[in-house]
Amino acid sequence: MSTATHKLLKGATGDWEMVIGMEIHAQVTSNSKLFSGASTAFGGEPNTHVSLVDAAMPGMLPVINEECVRQAVRTGLGLNAKINLRSVFDRKNYFYPDSPQGYQISQYKSPVVGEGEVLVELDGGRSVTIGIERLHLEQDAGKLLHDRSPNMSHVDLNRCGVALMEIVSKPDIRDAEQAKAYVTKLRSILRYLGTCDGDMEKGSLRADVNVSVRKPGAPLGTRCEIKNMNSINFIGQAIEYEARRQIEILEDGGEIDQETRLYDPNKGETRSMRSKEEAHDYRYFPDPDLLPLEFSQGFVDELKAELPELPDQKKMRFVADFGLSAYDASVLVAERESAVFYETVLDRLGNRARDGKMAANWVINELFGRLNKEGRDITGSPVNAEQLAAIIDLIGEGTISGKIAKDLFEIVWQEGGDPRALVESRGMKQVTDLSAIEKVVDDIIAANPDKAAQVKDKPQSLGWFVGQVMKASGGKANPQSVNDLLKSKLGV
Repeated sequence: MSTATHKLLKGATGDWEMVIGMEIHAQVTSNSKLFSGASTAFGGEPNTHVSLVDAAMPGMLPVINEECVRQAVRTGLGLNAKINLRSVFDRKNYFYPDSPQGYQISQYKSPVVGEGEVLVELDGGRSVTIGIERLHLEQDAGKLLHDRSPNMSHVDLNRCGVALMEIVSKPDIRDAEQAKAYVTKLRSILRYLGTCDGDMEKGSLRADVNVSVRKPGAPLGTRCEIKNMNSINFIGQAIEYEARRQIEILEDGGEIDQETRLYDPNKGETRSMRSKEEAHDYRYFPDPDLLPLEFSQGFVDELKAELPELPDQKKMRFVADFGLSAYDASVLVAERESAVFYETVLDRLGNRARDGKMAANWVINELFGRLNKEGRDITGSPVNAEQLAAIIDLIGEGTISGKIAKDLFEIVWQEGGDPRALVESRGMKQVTDLSAIEKVVDDIIAANPDKAAQVKDKPQSLGWFVGQVMKASGGKANPQSVNDLLKSKLGV
């Protein structure tokens, strides 16, 4: 782990350090399940996407879905991880009512993906590298429905057998900020790769968070696992609460029980769910119905050659090619759709090197700012990339000023339309006729002789005159022409 500063918690006996590891369960993007041909579509009527294999009917044998294997390998490559050419599927034995087999097909000692890492950016230009312990494939369970009957629970097996990638981090995370940034970055990588849609509301991405506390530099403490977190903000809140809970127990002379807990966002607290199982409790053994999974290095190399440009690579290119700050580049590449939108704007402008910074300013400040204000995402933007490029182009060629451009952006946002046509039809062109501007300048100087006399001694006061001229012209005067005229007339 890289040495980024992290948050220590104050206790009655001094500082405490959090140690956090995460298990991310990411639903694999595929049309069918891990070991059957049943659909993975979300939102079907209960038990309509269930095969005989999913329902564990006698004599039904699992058959590995090659696309799920490809997606797992692509994800491993995106995490700079070791790809194991031979892996084994195991049976993880436990009873749960929405798992008809009475066990889960997973991977234990021989996962498909080994150690990797994720570079996580934090506020203030800091960064931390979080190690990946492993990535393995496994089946998801079904879903219990408790609201269909007052005296019994129903089972929906649509999700049963859907492929999951369990991505296990090393205990490298040291505070809630790092944990939230890690999940955000991992989700972004998965979405760039197209291996998981990352939709936490639908349960496509869920996190189990292991939290322990210790005095700085002391051995690892006993950990508690917070299960099934499906909100990045809730992950941060749960970590903060759980760490405080453990510190209070330890400072009162108690011991931490290793257990699985749930987070209640309404109360802002974790509560005990069950004692934490160890690996031996699951009685793992290789699944007798599945041969070891083996593929060639050529298969891996082929997938690696087809990988898209990932966030870190794209950020470096945006900084190098378009002269963006590291922060602006990070904002633009955080989501694949945002990066695509930005590059589409640049494609329409035609000169990427020249227009990169201006386009970034408009996309981040005007577009993203408005989208955030209205609770929309980039895919639902009323202003598309072509329209925004046209607005920026009109500024660049001097047809409109920056102020007029903001008015034009508002019109396009509310009404749509071609920005160039709107400028023509609504008389929004910038005034570049020096004689027209000169009369406005002369009138304002004449009306403010005292201020005009002070400009030579206080050149910064010229800005007041510029503002007055722009106001008088309705923002249509060319700011550079206004500046030049004022300097000439006031002898600055």
